Amino acid sequence: MRINDDLTVPVIVHAAELPWKASPAAGVDRRMLFRIGDEVARATSIVRYAPHSAFPRHTHGGGEEIVVLDGVFQDEHGDYPAGSYFRNPPGTSHVPASKDGCTIFVRLWQFRDGDREQIVWRPAEDRLMKPRLGAASAIELFDDGFENVRLESWAPDETIMINNVRGLEALVLAGSLSIGDQMLTSQSWIRLPAGNALRAVAGSDGAKFWLKDAPLLHPDVCRLP
Repeated sequence: MRINDDLTVPVIVHAAELPWKASPAAGVDRRMLFRIGDEVARATSIVRYAPHSAFPRHTHGGGEEIVVLDGVFQDEHGDYPAGSYFRNPPGTSHVPASKDGCTIFVRLWQFRDGDREQIVWRPAEDRLMKPRLGAASAIELFDDGFENVRLESWAPDETIMINNVRGLEALVLAGSLSIGDQMLTSQSWIRLPAGNALRAVAGSDGAKFWLKDAPLLHPDVCRLP
């Protein structure tokens, strides 16, 4: 299966308009944004867990990066409320589940081969940083020199330009923003290859989004089996 696999072209997906597709686990459905492969795949998706659903134990051969969008995501290590962010590097394993249901944004098999740092961040653990011009606030989630991941909130009606040297990927979490003639709302996903600056205008209610500044595919990305 191949979805939005040409990394040389800009992509905008209004994920909230996509149909849900069933996964192999009962009660777990997906909206696929990017995919190369079948069930073991290099993939970016929105995943919905119905109440009392779970995915079987699995090992992250190529790493797993997650943002909890709503509800409470869980595994045997703890509970992760909406707004949580974590990185499970290659070699880690767990049994993901949700007692009351949740929705997550997840990236699979996109870690560098040498990335072994595990990160768990919950909303109360602020790491405030100086926001860019026009932004209301910014929180750094991860930076290892190869990629920078953050949450940004933009003030209403602000126009902001983000230079793009390595590649940019973003997911709108709340509010709205416009890129050209397209209005992006919650669950809208953006991917821009290096050299394509992001120029956007926040809506009248502002915008909050997750942003990754990194190569769209690392040269030393973990190899699929």
